[in-house]
Amino acid sequence: MRSPAPLSPPIDSEQLDAFVTFAEHLNFTRAARARGMSQPALHTQIRKLSDSLAVTLYERRGNRLTLTPHGERLLAFGRDARDRSRALLAELSQREVSGPITLCAGEGSYLYLLGPGLRRFVAARSPDLRLLVRDQQGTVAAVRTGEAHLGVASLDKLPPGLEARLLTEVGQALVLPAAHPLASKRTIHLRDLDGARLVVPPEGRPHTATLVQAFRAAGARFTPAVEASGWELLVRFAELGLGLAIVNAFVRLPDGLVRRPIPELPSRPYYLLQRSDLSREGPISALADSLAATANAWRR
Repeated sequence: MRSPAPLSPPIDSEQLDAFVTFAEHLNFTRAARARGMSQPALHTQIRKLSDSLAVTLYERRGNRLTLTPHGERLLAFGRDARDRSRALLAELSQREVSGPITLCAGEGSYLYLLGPGLRRFVAARSPDLRLLVRDQQGTVAAVRTGEAHLGVASLDKLPPGLEARLLTEVGQALVLPAAHPLASKRTIHLRDLDGARLVVPPEGRPHTATLVQAFRAAGARFTPAVEASGWELLVRFAELGLGLAIVNAFVRLPDGLVRRPIPELPSRPYYLLQRSDLSREGPISALADSLAATANAWRR
């Protein structure tokens, strides 16, 4: 009869806590200071944890330390363990669960998409809510590593290892002064904009790359009048008469500007992201449901 395989030793909780602190700083000096211990002692704890798991947890890239995929997974596990510990202690002592629910999204999502859902959620539950503002890649990373419980991002490709729930699809529209000749059209085609001066994000940004590709396919061209980041700034420069702007259709406009849909440009899907191993109950699930229920409020 074959002997059972030996069980792996449990993860040392002190080493795991030390790793979480290090991973949140990615700097041994700052992490050691946060834990009130010496840098060599912290380094030893991380090394012992890495040796016990037989995996590399971080690596150096130039002057920066970055987590490996194993390190990202362990960070998510460590954060979950910390949250569950707090929840259990709160339950045993009959107190409210401590620790915030964390949502991560981009500036545009907060400004134009998530407001009604957040207002509804807070009014119903009055929770401790923490909001992070990150770009697409930063949002995916925050959810994957457990820094955020939920994330909202516009994605062309769904990230592996995360559950993605489609919230809404947002078309793209031309923003221009009401007195502009093109404002008389109900719909704008890219050939109508041949030679136009546009306010666009910097070269290489996803939105600008989409515009370049679409204009080329339509046999048209545009001239970058101003380079700016963020829907609000693009709209502001269009308001100042520096050029026309193409933005997501949920962007609110000041008086004097109008929007016209551009059917040749693809709609942008916005997804709610969550790790598959997180609980489907409680306030995290309630926040997800609130955001989903109000995701199309921008259309009104």
